[in-house]
Amino acid sequence: MARSRHAGFLAALQTSFLLVGVMFFVKAVELAADVSFAGFGIVPRDQRGLIGLLFSPLLHGDAAHLLANSVPLLVLLTLLFWDRKYHPWITLALIWLASGIGTWLIGRGMTNGQLTVHIGASSVIYGLVVYLLVAGFLMDSWRAVFVAVGVGVAYGGIFYGVLPQSGPISWEGHLCGAIAGFFTARHNHG
Repeated sequence: MARSRHAGFLAALQTSFLLVGVMFFVKAVELAADVSFAGFGIVPRDQRGLIGLLFSPLLHGDAAHLLANSVPLLVLLTLLFWDRKYHPWITLALIWLASGIGTWLIGRGMTNGQLTVHIGASSVIYGLVVYLLVAGFLMDSWRAVFVAVGVGVAYGGIFYGVLPQSGPISWEGHLCGAIAGFFTARHNHG
């Protein structure tokens, strides 16, 4: 039993490193080619911005933005993929797409007279935090409860990020990610 949990953890960690590694690869290509893929982010209520539903979480403004998202994403994805009862691939896909659709619908389209493009994995991070919290109380599993408590302690302070604020941070993406995480947990375990 312990051996299979260890193997499961290593597989979850490997999958998480691979997924987070894609974000680093995208940023490395941008830096090497001296280009920006930000145009592939979410542009609210604009048909051109629909491509961002797929690509937005992979794109980051700079290295600091990427690093700020990569560590929590790595931890949360590892927790998600470590337990098959979370339905990890379906959960990740639902949070990814639903948070993007929500951001496309309610996100700021203009900031200070300029088109706003929403990029970054924080919407997925918010979705995973809420998903793991809610699933911990809906599932019949002590392990899920311990994960929920751990996630709440480690990441509970992020919830101020769903409140409206000015500036470049997409609070709309955070809010939509949190809502997507809640409904995905209810869908999977309710």
